[in-house]
Amino acid sequence: MAEFIFGNIFIAQLFIVLLEIVVIFAVISLAVIIQVYMERRICGLIQDRFGPNRVGPFGLLQTVADMIKLMSKEDIVPAKAEKLLWGITPMLLFIPAALVYAVFPFDNGVIFADIGIGIFFVIAVMSQGVLLFLLGGYASENKYSFMGAMRAVAQMLSSEIPIAFSILAIVMMTGSLRMSDIVSAQSGIWFIAVQPLAFIIFIIAMLMETNRTPFDLVEGEAEIIAGPFTEYSGMRWALFFLAEYTNLLAAAILTVTLFLGGWQGPFLPGISWFILKVFAVIFVFMWIRWTFPRTRIDQMMALSWKVLLPLALFNIMATGIGIYIYKWIY
Repeated sequence: MAEFIFGNIFIAQLFIVLLEIVVIFAVISLAVIIQVYMERRICGLIQDRFGPNRVGPFGLLQTVADMIKLMSKEDIVPAKAEKLLWGITPMLLFIPAALVYAVFPFDNGVIFADIGIGIFFVIAVMSQGVLLFLLGGYASENKYSFMGAMRAVAQMLSSEIPIAFSILAIVMMTGSLRMSDIVSAQSGIWFIAVQPLAFIIFIIAMLMETNRTPFDLVEGEAEIIAGPFTEYSGMRWALFFLAEYTNLLAAAILTVTLFLGGWQGPFLPGISWFILKVFAVIFVFMWIRWTFPRTRIDQMMALSWKVLLPLALFNIMATGIGIYIYKWIY
C-alpha cells in the first residue's frame, strides 16, 4: 500500500514538473514570435519604412511564414565539420537560455522554483552559453566561425563580470539571493531609484551578453561573415536566433525583477504589470539596437574592463558605506 501511494505521488510530481516545462516553452515560443514582430515594426518605424504588412492582418503572421520557410530549407552539413558536435550545438544552446525561466517570479507566488540561490543560479546558467558558441564555431571547421566563437568568449566573459558586480549591490541591500525576496524588498521603492549606477551598468553589460547592437560583435559581415553561425542553415540557424531572443526576454525579465519592482504595481493584477514592464524594457533594447552603430571589439573590451568594471566596484563600495551609515543612524 505504501509503495502504491509513494508511486502515485512520484507520478503526480513528475506530471507537474513536465507541465511546468511545457508552460515555460509555450511562454518562450509565444514571446519570441511577439519579439520578432516588434523588432521589425520598431526597426521600420525608426528607419522610416514599412515593417511587415502583407502576411495576415498588419503582418502579424509574417513570423509564422518565416518559421515555415526555415523548416522547409535544406539542412546543409559541411563536409569537414565535426558532425556530432556541429549538429547538437544549436539544440544545446537553447537549454541554458530556457532553464533560467524556472526561477523568475512572474507574479506573487507564481514561480516554478523559488530557490534560495535564485540570482546566483541565473548568473551561473546564463554563463554556460559561451561554451556552446565556442563549440559551434570550433565544430564548423571554418576559420571565420572559430574567430566569431572566440569573439563570443571574449565578449561574454567581459560582460558577465560587470553584470555580477552590479547585481551584488542589489544583493547587499536585500540580504538575499532569492528572487522573490528581491521583488518584495521593492514594495516601497524600486531599486532603479536607489541604484541608478548599477542599473546603467547592468543594461549596458546585458546588451553585450545578449549580443545586441551596438555590441553584436559575435558576427560581422565585413570581417567574419556570420561568425559561429556561418555554416548553419535552416532550422539549425533558426535555433541560434531563437536562443538569442530567449536570452533577450530573460534579460528584460531580470531587469524588471532586479530594478523595476517585478510584478508590483497599483490597480492592475501583478502579472499584467510584469508583462507591461518586460515589454517596455524589450522596446528600449530594440530602440538602442536600431539607433546606434556597431562598435569595434577593442572598444567593447575597453568599455567593459576600463569603465564598467571600475564603476561597478565603486558602486559596491558606495553601497556598503551607505548601508553602514543607514544602520548607524537608525
